[in-house]
Amino acid sequence: MKRWQKLGCLGVLLMVAACCTAPVLLVAAARTHGGAPAGSSVSAAAAGIPERMFAAYLTGAAQVTAYVPGCRGMRWQVLAGVARVESDHAAGHLVGAGGDIDPIITGPRLDGSGAGGNTTAIRDTDGGRWDNDSEFDRAVGPFQFLPETFRAYGKDGNKDGQISPHNADDAAVAAAVYLCGGGRSLTDREQLRAAIHTYNLSWAYVDDVMSGIDRYDALGTAPAVPSGNIGAVIQAALTQQGIPYSWGGGGPEGPSTGICCSPGGQDGGAVVGFDCSGLTQYAFARAGIMLPRTAAAQASAGRRIPASAGYGALRPGDLVFYGYSPTEDSTIHHVGIYLGDGKMINAPRPGKQVRIDPVTAMPDYAGGARLL
Repeated sequence: MKRWQKLGCLGVLLMVAACCTAPVLLVAAARTHGGAPAGSSVSAAAAGIPERMFAAYLTGAAQVTAYVPGCRGMRWQVLAGVARVESDHAAGHLVGAGGDIDPIITGPRLDGSGAGGNTTAIRDTDGGRWDNDSEFDRAVGPFQFLPETFRAYGKDGNKDGQISPHNADDAAVAAAVYLCGGGRSLTDREQLRAAIHTYNLSWAYVDDVMSGIDRYDALGTAPAVPSGNIGAVIQAALTQQGIPYSWGGGGPEGPSTGICCSPGGQDGGAVVGFDCSGLTQYAFARAGIMLPRTAAAQASAGRRIPASAGYGALRPGDLVFYGYSPTEDSTIHHVGIYLGDGKMINAPRPGKQVRIDPVTAMPDYAGGARLL
């Protein structure tokens, strides 16, 4: 099955095949009075996902075994990880109560012009029905199906009598069935990575999707906070959850405005918050430790833990580093504080807030440092 490149960081434009139909998990049935959807201990707000899209991911995960009985481990986090990369959970679009998305989501025109890296034209296969283009195809919907494959395999996920890639439930169920293949065990990390790779033949894409899945899997209660100075550092960082990321912002005294500008263009001077090293400065100051300002400089503090020792060498309270070259501290670009149980707290990037992430959320682990 051929797949084509997309614009920007989305990597390769996927051509997905899937089929399913089963009793729908309606939004009303998916919600509980406590705010978290049934089948999940995490709320949509905590996950940073629009509620109606979150409900669609639950629907897809719930229906899949009716069509792939041997599938194990399909969960909302997997579908959310894919849709995060493909459409940022239908960002900028309205999702109705029935799951219909307005305006529709379409990818670049696959006319062989080179846009998005596509150099082989894909002639129209749906008469413009789903992509509003009767000459060439475009990927469609929050999971970016090609019209031909969705026409062949898409089913009515919300049981409204219509089948559309522009319906969140229909698209989520189709993606779930495709990822399950003939009956994968998605609880096995290697099988999960292999499934995502079939969805898009790019290992960079796989890493991007997996970072989202790992973050969603990590949501919930944080590991127990130790006592003493280590506990003081961790507790100080945990109390800053929800504070915005500010490029150059924050320090030993707490959140502050930053500077202009981040590589993505954020003017930290307009945001009160923390960047990654500002957060660690604040937390360690609570234990009387004054850290250097940048992540790269902080790597020289304390006892260095090499990346080659693996994540298992980390202990709660350690600094966790990420760099373009794991053996060269000068390339370190990010730092967090290890919490234990494979989790860290960090200020991830512009547009996000201080939060708990898995240490696998970023691919370029560069070891750690122990100060306490």
